Amino acid sequence: MVRMSETSSSAAKKTRGSPSPGDGERRLLAPPVQPPSLAIQVIERMMTLLDALAKKSDPVSLKELSQSSGLHPSTAHRILNDLVLARMVDRTEPGSYQLGMRLLELGNLVKARLNVRDAAAGPMRDLHRLTGETVNLSVRQGDEIVYVERTVSERSGMQVVRAIGGRAPLHLTSTGKLFLANEDTRAIRSYAMRTGLAGHTPNSITDLGQLERELAEVRRLGYARDNEELELGVRCIAAGIRDDGQALVAGLSISAPADRANDGWVQALTDTARAISSALGYERNEPA
Repeated sequence: MVRMSETSSSAAKKTRGSPSPGDGERRLLAPPVQPPSLAIQVIERMMTLLDALAKKSDPVSLKELSQSSGLHPSTAHRILNDLVLARMVDRTEPGSYQLGMRLLELGNLVKARLNVRDAAAGPMRDLHRLTGETVNLSVRQGDEIVYVERTVSERSGMQVVRAIGGRAPLHLTSTGKLFLANEDTRAIRSYAMRTGLAGHTPNSITDLGQLERELAEVRRLGYARDNEELELGVRCIAAGIRDDGQALVAGLSISAPADRANDGWVQALTDTARAISSALGYERNEPA
């Protein structure tokens, strides 16, 4: 009995005291990997289904998608329904699916952006050397423009608020006005309803009638201006860049302090935009 008590006491001391050699080894092991969150699991499953669809040129049945992805049919069906709503997948008939047009639209956007950046790099540097001012390349994404490239002037003296990847409303920027001027009246009014034409400065255009008159002037001139409408103290002029399908894919703009903005740059700007467009395969249709 005494021996058993001593053994129990010794075991208790070992538990409270120094760890055994095995304990030290266990403490060196990495902590267990935590399972991914639900959001990440859903994205992973979504990509698995898209990859499975990408391997087939014809519509694929739910049963086949479930087997190739390893997802339960009810799980695959639920995710596919969400992808159909997002237009990333089309339901060709009950129970059959194929990749959707939204993926083509996104792919074309990326293609255009990358091609434009490659084609514009050299001409942008030349225009920057000629004017000594900041030169921007922007594309449209929804109701905003996105700055995808910029050549910054060291002597500019102006605060560059929107760097590469920055966004700005269409109606407050020279490039944005180019894209709006490319739309019909219904689309312009729909944009005004969605955005409310919110302003950033006292010069911002916040009235639909004024915006429509401004866009008519853009069409007449072939280029657009931002008269301190996005940022006080900064003026911009922009010309459009078109691709081989005649589509307006980007805007090239010059930004400068308001007291240094110069309409004498317009010809160089439009010539540069035209050269970039030509590099993308654009051929101007001259009137007969």
